[in-house]
Amino acid sequence: MLKKVPHTYVIVFSIIVIAAVFTWVIPPGKYVEEARVKDGEVKTEMVFYLEEDLPDEYKLDSQVQTWQILSALFKGFVKQSNIIIFILMIGGAFWIMNQSKAIDVGIFAFLKHTRKLGNNRFMRFLGIDNVIIVLVMLLFSLFGAIFGMSEETIAFVIILIPLAISMGYDSITGVCMVYIAAHLGFAGAMLNPFTIGIAQGLADIPLFSGIEYRFFAWIIINIVGIAFVLNYVNKIRKNPKSSIMYQEDEYWRNREASDANNITYYTPRIAWFVFAFVSIVLAVFSIFHPVSTLTIGATSFTLTILPVATVIFIIAGILTLKKSVHFFILLLLCYTILFLIVGVMGYGWYVMEIATLFLGMGIASGLAVNKSANDIANSFLDGVKDIMSAAIIVGLAGGIIVVLEDGGVIDTILYGLSQSLGQFGNVASVGTMYVIQTIVNIVIPSGSAKAAITMPIMAPFSDLIGISRQATVMAFQFGDGFTNMITPTSGVLIAVLGVARIPYHKWVKWVWPLILIMILLGFLLLIPTVTMNLSGF
Repeated sequence: MLKKVPHTYVIVFSIIVIAAVFTWVIPPGKYVEEARVKDGEVKTEMVFYLEEDLPDEYKLDSQVQTWQILSALFKGFVKQSNIIIFILMIGGAFWIMNQSKAIDVGIFAFLKHTRKLGNNRFMRFLGIDNVIIVLVMLLFSLFGAIFGMSEETIAFVIILIPLAISMGYDSITGVCMVYIAAHLGFAGAMLNPFTIGIAQGLADIPLFSGIEYRFFAWIIINIVGIAFVLNYVNKIRKNPKSSIMYQEDEYWRNREASDANNITYYTPRIAWFVFAFVSIVLAVFSIFHPVSTLTIGATSFTLTILPVATVIFIIAGILTLKKSVHFFILLLLCYTILFLIVGVMGYGWYVMEIATLFLGMGIASGLAVNKSANDIANSFLDGVKDIMSAAIIVGLAGGIIVVLEDGGVIDTILYGLSQSLGQFGNVASVGTMYVIQTIVNIVIPSGSAKAAITMPIMAPFSDLIGISRQATVMAFQFGDGFTNMITPTSGVLIAVLGVARIPYHKWVKWVWPLILIMILLGFLLLIPTVTMNLSGF
């Protein structure tokens, strides 16, 4: 008889307890910045001290964790509050829009037109579903590779899972099309300022140098990752019940079950007022921001994107409203995505601005279908209730890091791992760095924070053993990317699984073969960085 698998909350709390045990057996310590003279120049280095050896000005207020495993839950919610609020606002906004049936209409229209491609012999040979999945995954992979899309995937999961279900697949397929794809791009990042930019800056090498080999690595990673997903979806296509999520996906099948024939196509008068208001808002923004500078890596583009987008919105808005309000709401969704990209790449937007943007979309969608203010508020609350479990999990996962931080053992763990690097050959050394970065990513899933701590240690060490700093950054990059798709300390992963209603243990069961393949592939891609004369290395 099989034992019942623990609830996801139980699993996360168990990890918090294990982290607390670490604070009893691992001595606390801290990295501090110290100015030291090297080669006649004063340079700042990160130096590790055990707690008892710390200079007075760097006193470490650590304590072994006991009852704090309970207070860590509170602190975890505070620590992850921005993502938690982001999830709740996104969930409420999308619930308002979903009740308009616009997503359903969009999915039906998309499938109707793509299925027609099946008449093409070449497309029929490739499989139209395969083409759709590949194109969507490549799009999100580019988002991950260029501007580090991660938290934003939470919003898109709600869109892509119904699409996957309507195509006859499962919720895992929908998550793959968004989250897995974005993190394949994240791992093979070419221009991600939050990981590559910070790591190369700390390693004192030109920003986004070595992009040629990174682009090659991105292609290989995506070929392998997408092939893995296609192999899985082909099995599900043959036998949908073979999915480990078949029973749980009843929720999504019931939501998707509304037939296109049951949808009434109409355009209420108020939708035209919403259109006029949004057009005026866009016009005002166009006046104040006639040009926008979008930054992609080290390259910046100055474009008149807002004025052009406003003109296109006005034309497209009239056409869609003449057809049905559903298509107008889809236009609002498309523009929300467009402004998300422009905001992130041009104006430094993060979760607050993105959540605000989607909230505005939700309110506009509700008004366009003639909902009252009370109806919109109630719909928002229904969406918040629907996604609440995902928000709670994010807070619980944040408690893991809180316990390790309050116990003062994170830096000690990092120091111990870095000291494991010995006098190995170049391939073994870069491989060891890769392993360390992979393990560290389980403890510190934030790429920016991990780069700030590990790169000042790893970069000088690579000089001593004859490995280029660029190779060290690549080891960091791969180590930072792949395990994000499985580590329970990743608030984004836990949020995505919560939104998708996929239990963590089932996700691990599905994703671990892909993670092993990717980790091995990452090591193979690191070998040329120390054995070949690559540009930028």
